Amino acid sequence: MIAPAAQYRAVQRSASVEVVERHADLVRRIAHHLAARLPASVEVDDLVQAGMLGLIEAARNFDSEQGASFETYASIRIRGAMIDEIRKGDWTPRSVHRRSREAAEATRQIEQTTGRAATGAEIAQALGLAPEEYARLLEDAVSGQVLSLDSHIDDHGEPNVAAGAAYSPERRLQATEFRQALGAAIGQLPEREQLVLSLYYEQEMNLREVGAVLGVSESRVCQIHGQAMLRLRSRLGEFGSADNDTEDVG
Repeated sequence: MIAPAAQYRAVQRSASVEVVERHADLVRRIAHHLAARLPASVEVDDLVQAGMLGLIEAARNFDSEQGASFETYASIRIRGAMIDEIRKGDWTPRSVHRRSREAAEATRQIEQTTGRAATGAEIAQALGLAPEEYARLLEDAVSGQVLSLDSHIDDHGEPNVAAGAAYSPERRLQATEFRQALGAAIGQLPEREQLVLSLYYEQEMNLREVGAVLGVSESRVCQIHGQAMLRLRSRLGEFGSADNDTEDVG
């Protein structure tokens, strides 16, 4: 006769397997969406593997009484597991971190001086870069996890709030203030940059699909995305960055 504890564990394992099988497509969908903005050296299969572990943890820890649906909760845990995997590899060269910081600072200074959104040409000139060099910087910036909205929101606690985790009053306040500041900063972006972020993050379109909507190439969408990320970074500097302690080497 199977002991009650062993029987309970067997039921738990069976339920977890069923949940994982039912939501495997969700893991793959999130993996491909993240992979669209990452270098080719990042394997989709690695993201899927990490996401599956996140899904298993979600199946074990989900509490329906917290109010969120399982798919919402699982999506957060899956994406978080993938971002953790990306951060472990830290495939972004340190020189990319450095150039991104410099571009964000140049953007901030120009916008403070002019009182309007800095243009790409102005930022490139301030950095001493030719147009094609600045275009490459934008493409590098959008692939760097330090500029990912997913990572930045994760850094400030949004997934744990949605997952129902216990938060200190200070941590809750910080998360709330960041969300408010992020929303305000996005609302002040040029219209095309707002549209790209909306299509990419809210509608979960890939770069090719966004390009089709805007009538531009995938490369141009990546540059617009990168410009938006740099602009947001320059305006959200008070909240800190994931790479503040990164050495300027590379």
